[in-house]
Amino acid sequence: MVKKVVVTGFNMLTALGLDWEESWNNIKEGKSGVDKISLFDASENQTQIAAELPSEFSDKSSGIIKKRISKQMTRVTQMAYVCAVEAIEKHNIDFDQIDKKRVGVILGVVNTGDSSAEQGTTSKNLILKRMNNAMSAWIGMRYNIEGPNFTTSSACSSSAFAIGLGYDAIKAGRADMMIVGGADSIINKEEIAGFNEIYALAVDNENPRKASCPFSKKRDGFVIGEGAGIMILESEESAKARGAKIYAELVDYAFTNESYNIMAPKPDGEGMAETINQAINNAGISKNDVSYINAHGTSTMLNDLYETKAIKKVFGDQAYKIPVSSTKSMTGHTIGAAGAIESIISVLAIKDGIIPPTINLDEADPELDLDYVPNNARKQDLNVVLSNSFAFGGHNATLVFRKYNI
Repeated sequence: MVKKVVVTGFNMLTALGLDWEESWNNIKEGKSGVDKISLFDASENQTQIAAELPSEFSDKSSGIIKKRISKQMTRVTQMAYVCAVEAIEKHNIDFDQIDKKRVGVILGVVNTGDSSAEQGTTSKNLILKRMNNAMSAWIGMRYNIEGPNFTTSSACSSSAFAIGLGYDAIKAGRADMMIVGGADSIINKEEIAGFNEIYALAVDNENPRKASCPFSKKRDGFVIGEGAGIMILESEESAKARGAKIYAELVDYAFTNESYNIMAPKPDGEGMAETINQAINNAGISKNDVSYINAHGTSTMLNDLYETKAIKKVFGDQAYKIPVSSTKSMTGHTIGAAGAIESIISVLAIKDGIIPPTINLDEADPELDLDYVPNNARKQDLNVVLSNSFAFGGHNATLVFRKYNI
């Protein structure tokens, strides 16, 4: 069995930047990527704001994807593809020097984004655009990768599940390297209307950059974001053999299902607490080892309250000493891509010794009294970081990252 699974590469596309460097710099500075929706006419929607990718994405995409192929992809599939290509190339991965039969791709995919906001869908490309597995398939074909290649879907925890499954493939010795992550965008008229019907979205259209405010007393729902996150996982042996830079170790994880309610989490964070506990136990670490928690932190009334209660259930008095922040306050909620994007942020926090802030935390909720790193990033050496993803349907995931020690 493989001893360690390590992170040897990553990339993300968010509303704050079209690569990991720009996104991370803006996250550290506490900037918001939320603005008025431009992808469609949202004037009839109750919510008219979202965290869209910068408009330059189309130019970036056309420079990486051949025109004929791009017509067979949705904008969301293009996000996944571009993000993966740059993750691979930025980290100098040469597949001619690797056994391609031992490299796989697993992506978390809620949908391919072929909605009313998608452009250019015709009968000639509709099937290809709607194939859930298209995102991982295109990436595999780009590099002639022949290992396991598939997608998984578990709502907002989809790409966190993809990371865990990639870990399993390497840990079991079935692969040497796994390209994992996800991409998503539900910025379209019908899905925004649907989420408004269940009172899930923020409606502060006049102050878009303040609208995503996790753990704040004034929070009234999440802000939809879009983007992609790709992480390269590798066995320690493979990484060392090719002289790769190692950014962190993925120690272990936990997946649970609450089997309670299709939308609401178990009361008082019981299911969330069970997930965090299992992840800590699976990783074989002490609760005192945890330096920071990247929270699911959606800015909804129940999630933020129950996630806070879950952390208290798990850590007791220690909970007040552990910094917790929600980067969704800046990126919006990227749905299927959230687990991957926030895992990359967790690794970067370890790499740079910087805890990203929860912005817009200007008015405290008296029921929420943990250290949410309000408004400004914090310099702190980090050893173990947890990344939480809690989804509709009760699909929960907690990933455990640790500073890599030779």
